[in-house]
Amino acid sequence: MSGPSTAGAQPVTSKAQLVDYVAQGSKPKSAWRIGTEHEKFAFETRTLKRLPYDGPAGIRAMLEALTRFGWKPVTEKGNVIALAQEGASVTLEPGGQVELSGAPLENLFQTCNEVNIHLDQVKKIGAELGIGFLGLGFDPKWARAEVPWMPKGRYRIMREYMPKKGKLGLDMMLRTCTVQVNLDYSSEADMVKKFRASLALQPIAVALFANSPFTEGKPNGFQSYRSHVWTDTDPDRSGMLDFVFDEGMSFERYVDYVLGVPMYFVYRDGNYIDASGQSFRDFMAGKLPAYPNQIPTMSDWADQMTLPFPEVRLKRFLEMRGADGGPWRRLCALPALWTGLLYDQAALDAAWDLVKGWTAEQRAQLRADVPRQGLAARFGNTSVLDIARETVKIAQAGLKARDVRNSTGENESVFLNVLDEIVASGKTPADELLAAYETQWNRSVDPVFTEYAY
Repeated sequence: MSGPSTAGAQPVTSKAQLVDYVAQGSKPKSAWRIGTEHEKFAFETRTLKRLPYDGPAGIRAMLEALTRFGWKPVTEKGNVIALAQEGASVTLEPGGQVELSGAPLENLFQTCNEVNIHLDQVKKIGAELGIGFLGLGFDPKWARAEVPWMPKGRYRIMREYMPKKGKLGLDMMLRTCTVQVNLDYSSEADMVKKFRASLALQPIAVALFANSPFTEGKPNGFQSYRSHVWTDTDPDRSGMLDFVFDEGMSFERYVDYVLGVPMYFVYRDGNYIDASGQSFRDFMAGKLPAYPNQIPTMSDWADQMTLPFPEVRLKRFLEMRGADGGPWRRLCALPALWTGLLYDQAALDAAWDLVKGWTAEQRAQLRADVPRQGLAARFGNTSVLDIARETVKIAQAGLKARDVRNSTGENESVFLNVLDEIVASGKTPADELLAAYETQWNRSVDPVFTEYAY
């Protein structure tokens, strides 16, 4: 999750400013970049327990130790809550999940190298402190009450508000991990086409990366329980956004949606003012109950744009948000999938052709079925597995057309090999975990903390 914005103190006096802010994200193709983010569970290797903030094997100690690699600490109320370095950051999710928000990079070889360097750093620190790191979509062992909270002001507000809107919001905050990629657009029309194609195909990514079949030590009946959690988190700010497919979809239409999403907070002078459930439109009119007679700045608007949690989110780029966290090979595969689909025009056209005939009802049914059934889910006369095969094929063609090569002559499609294996076998990562649980793990999830740790 994001921290407070630094977009600027310019007062917001009209909706046109807000629309222009998003439109300014448009870039020529030569300036398109790839930003990859991934979260992972940090745990004590001796007990497998999630880490507290304080203590010799705590989150604070880990963050402070990472500064030896050139990371600069970011503090809140005297607590180190993030690290920053050259366009990238290491941040904390509410339950101490550790997130790398990567720098915007030109190609997938660079972004995968960035991931590998980061994982090497945290593993070195972890070996010294007795800390391990696990890439899964949902905590496989610990109950919600057993997960420590991190000392960040916005999380306190969200913690109190979430149970008012859904049953699983606190699970989303404390017990989930994802990997996502942020990609650019060249114009409003380009944004709309990419938004539509990626939003429709998001359940396919959920299936390909499904990796959360355990809850509190037992199978939970889902392939991606993390994805299911989002269906009962907060209906005001999550979902498939049917309006994106309507005629007239635009930057302004998305701004109208964000204006309708209830606020969480106003950030002023290092403090979070609780404005949960209140209206940004009221804020613009100087009528915000939590902060009366004040109007927002552009930094407040940038914060507001982080508060919707749909399957694809628009800021000044598009965020693909559907995938479970996973081992390192899949951390590189997720940006490869979406870069291949969206950054080559022929591939984008093919992706849109694949989904443009789907109705809102079909998209909703796909979103509902995939978290439980994964690649085995049906879609009309075909299966999600068949759609996934075609999707991966289109992405491969898109990456080959980009023709970006490493020093050995490989192109970026090499990062899709792990997805090739999945669609060839028809088995998701969750299927692999469940098979191990039933056989060599003797119906225990504890081995996942060693066999699947980074």
